[in-house]
Amino acid sequence: MKKIYYLSTCNTCKRIIQEINLPQSFKKQDIKKESITLDDLTKLYGFTGSYEALFNKRARLYKEQLLKNNILQEEDYKKLLLDHYTFLKRPVIINDDEIFIGNSKKIVEFAKIAINKKP
Repeated sequence: MKKIYYLSTCNTCKRIIQEINLPQSFKKQDIKKESITLDDLTKLYGFTGSYEALFNKRARLYKEQLLKNNILQEEDYKKLLLDHYTFLKRPVIINDDEIFIGNSKKIVEFAKIAINKKP
């Protein structure tokens, strides 16, 4: 599977898509327009083994809801990810059997190399 979960309104996501030169073969899912489903989340969990790894602790709602003051369990992260799109760390790129989560320079560079390598 070749897919990216992103926000079309996020300048960082747009920059990363352009920088990686994302091929047309990738399915793009704008998570604001097309919510993450339980099936999507289950597939992502299959790559990471952790809902927390997919969770954006810099999200505005995370701060507003004072979630940092709570001890969250995996099921809490799962529920929050399904409740609101901003809790998903972005972008999430699936390139066959590899997953790249977030927008750090290192992650983006690894994704760029993996996606653009010649078979």
